[in-house]
Amino acid sequence: MENHGGRSPGGRRRRTQAERDAITVEIGYALGTAAFAAALLFGAVVGPVFVFQLAGGARRALLVSGAVGAVVLFTVRVVSVLVRFGRGAGGQPSQPGRTSPDS
Repeated sequence: MENHGGRSPGGRRRRTQAERDAITVEIGYALGTAAFAAALLFGAVVGPVFVFQLAGGARRALLVSGAVGAVVLFTVRVVSVLVRFGRGAGGQPSQPGRTSPDS
Protein backbone atom coordinates (compact mmCIF):
# COMPACT_ATOMS: atom_id res chain seq x y z
CA MET A 1 0.00 0.00 0.00
CA GLU A 2 1.59 3.24 -1.13
CA ASN A 3 1.10 6.57 0.53
CA HIS A 4 0.75 9.45 -1.92
CA GLY A 5 0.34 13.17 -1.35
CA GLY A 6 1.68 13.23 2.20
CA ARG A 7 -1.46 11.74 3.66
CA SER A 8 -1.69 9.08 6.30
CA PRO A 9 -3.79 5.93 5.71
CA GLY A 10 -6.71 7.62 7.51
CA GLY A 11 -6.75 10.40 4.91
CA ARG A 12 -5.26 13.08 7.14
CA ARG A 13 -2.23 15.15 6.21
CA ARG A 14 0.97 14.15 7.98
CA ARG A 15 2.56 16.73 10.23
CA THR A 16 6.05 17.90 9.49
CA GLN A 17 8.81 17.57 12.06
CA ALA A 18 8.62 21.32 12.70
CA GLU A 19 4.88 21.07 13.41
CA ARG A 20 5.42 18.14 15.77
CA ASP A 21 8.18 20.06 17.54
CA ALA A 22 5.94 23.13 17.87
CA ILE A 23 3.17 21.00 19.38
CA THR A 24 5.62 19.42 21.83
CA VAL A 25 6.95 22.83 22.89
CA GLU A 26 3.44 24.20 23.29
CA ILE A 27 2.36 21.26 25.44
CA GLY A 28 5.44 21.72 27.62
CA TYR A 29 4.73 25.44 27.92
CA ALA A 30 1.09 24.78 28.82
CA LEU A 31 1.98 22.22 31.48
CA GLY A 32 4.83 24.28 32.93
CA THR A 33 2.93 27.54 33.22
CA ALA A 34 -0.15 25.73 34.53
CA ALA A 35 1.88 23.95 37.23
CA PHE A 36 3.54 27.22 38.25
CA ALA A 37 0.23 29.10 38.44
CA ALA A 38 -1.45 26.26 40.35
CA ALA A 39 1.42 26.09 42.86
CA LEU A 40 1.22 29.85 43.43
CA LEU A 41 -2.53 29.68 44.00
CA PHE A 42 -2.21 26.70 46.34
CA GLY A 43 0.53 28.43 48.32
CA ALA A 44 -1.46 31.64 48.61
CA VAL A 45 -4.58 29.85 49.85
CA VAL A 46 -2.86 27.31 52.12
CA GLY A 47 -0.14 29.66 53.39
CA PRO A 48 -2.22 31.06 56.26
CA VAL A 49 -2.60 27.53 57.65
CA PHE A 50 1.10 27.46 58.43
CA VAL A 51 1.64 31.15 59.19
CA PHE A 52 -1.16 31.33 61.74
CA GLN A 53 -0.95 27.67 62.82
CA LEU A 54 -4.61 27.04 62.13
CA ALA A 55 -6.22 23.79 63.21
CA GLY A 56 -9.48 21.94 62.77
CA GLY A 57 -12.14 23.08 60.34
CA ALA A 58 -10.34 26.20 59.13
CA ARG A 59 -7.24 24.18 58.27
CA ARG A 60 -9.25 21.58 56.38
CA ALA A 61 -11.32 24.21 54.53
CA LEU A 62 -8.23 26.05 53.33
CA LEU A 63 -6.46 22.84 52.29
CA VAL A 64 -9.45 21.59 50.33
CA SER A 65 -10.20 24.93 48.70
CA GLY A 66 -6.52 25.40 47.82
CA ALA A 67 -6.32 21.96 46.24
CA VAL A 68 -9.58 22.36 44.31
CA GLY A 69 -8.62 25.84 43.14
CA ALA A 70 -5.19 24.64 42.01
CA VAL A 71 -6.67 21.75 40.02
CA VAL A 72 -9.24 24.02 38.36
CA LEU A 73 -6.64 26.66 37.52
CA PHE A 74 -4.24 24.03 36.15
CA THR A 75 -6.94 22.58 33.91
CA VAL A 76 -8.19 25.95 32.66
CA ARG A 77 -4.64 27.14 31.90
CA VAL A 78 -3.68 24.00 29.95
CA VAL A 79 -6.90 24.01 27.94
CA SER A 80 -6.74 27.73 27.16
CA VAL A 81 -3.11 27.59 25.98
CA LEU A 82 -3.69 24.53 23.79
CA VAL A 83 -6.95 25.86 22.30
CA ARG A 84 -5.26 29.17 21.47
CA PHE A 85 -2.38 27.25 19.85
CA GLY A 86 -4.83 25.11 17.87
CA ARG A 87 -6.53 28.19 16.44
CA GLY A 88 -3.24 29.56 15.20
CA ALA A 89 -0.99 32.34 16.32
CA GLY A 90 -3.52 35.02 15.37
CA GLY A 91 -1.43 38.18 15.48
CA GLN A 92 1.79 36.66 14.19
CA PRO A 93 3.26 37.86 10.91
CA SER A 94 2.95 35.40 8.06
CA GLN A 95 6.63 35.69 7.16
CA PRO A 96 9.56 35.91 9.58
CA GLY A 97 11.06 39.38 9.82
CA ARG A 98 7.96 41.10 8.50
CA THR A 99 5.29 42.99 10.36
CA SER A 100 1.67 41.99 10.07
CA PRO A 101 -0.44 44.13 7.71
CA ASP A 102 -2.55 45.68 10.47
CA SER A 103 0.39 46.96 12.50
